[in-house]
Amino acid sequence: MTGVRKFFKQHGWSYLFILPSLATFALFTLFPVVWSFIISFQDYSLARGGKWVTPFYANYVEAFTILNGIFAVSIRNTLVYTLFTVTANIFIGLILASLIQPLSNHLRTFFRAAYYLPAVTSALIIGLTWAYIFNASWGFANWPLRAVGIPPVRWLSDPDIALASITLSAVLTIPATAIVLFSAAMGAIPQEYYEAAELDGAGPIQRWWNITVPLLKSTTLYLVVLYTIASFEVFERIYVMVPSGVGNSTQTIVTQIYNNGFKEFDFGIASAQAFVLFAMIAAIAVAQFRALRSDVEY
Repeated sequence: MTGVRKFFKQHGWSYLFILPSLATFALFTLFPVVWSFIISFQDYSLARGGKWVTPFYANYVEAFTILNGIFAVSIRNTLVYTLFTVTANIFIGLILASLIQPLSNHLRTFFRAAYYLPAVTSALIIGLTWAYIFNASWGFANWPLRAVGIPPVRWLSDPDIALASITLSAVLTIPATAIVLFSAAMGAIPQEYYEAAELDGAGPIQRWWNITVPLLKSTTLYLVVLYTIASFEVFERIYVMVPSGVGNSTQTIVTQIYNNGFKEFDFGIASAQAFVLFAMIAAIAVAQFRALRSDVEY
């Protein structure tokens, strides 16, 4: 007890500076998460409150069986969307960062700023822009098809290709964060490595593949985890581009949580689905850390 009193006497005043942030975090983040976890085991209603379900995991079971397993379909759609978008973002970001790295400092700064513009643009605006591009009647995506006599494609209304169209729109959006972070990480690699490899006769591609790519492993890990979380939580793009959902073809985990929570007002099921999403992201993140972690220092 004396040690605790001594600690607070020496350092307690410093905690006053972070108290507002801690209080805000507890009120608007920690408390809602804990309350949502409790609700996931209840039949909860805004009017009558919560009632514990029996067995206690019933909401989690029902989450996968509700409406003939739509949630299972949404998980599959989310995994497909995540696989393609994360792979494309990492690959495109690495290639573009590698192309601008040999440029002068002023040109590198210009391209970093230019590529980062999409990151500060509202996701709703980007979604609306792609909705216009993929419009079946007058969208730009069908313009070259009409020019060669091909009938218009229903990019966002055909259930067979709607999810692929949304995924394509995400892939074609410049991965700003990946470009900036990869470019910064490349600038920190000692030039002596490249000079030694060049003296040994290694070409530009060999130097890039055997020096640059391995030494970017820690940055790649961070970006893979970051983009995986963002892809699993995709909502705005789908909600704006296909408000009707095109049946179940574009349902994702978050759209299902939204539908159950804010349309059906089934908060117990929605909370259970939210924690299933959390468990999936955590499991995938752990697997990614095990696969990509690196102790390389330079």
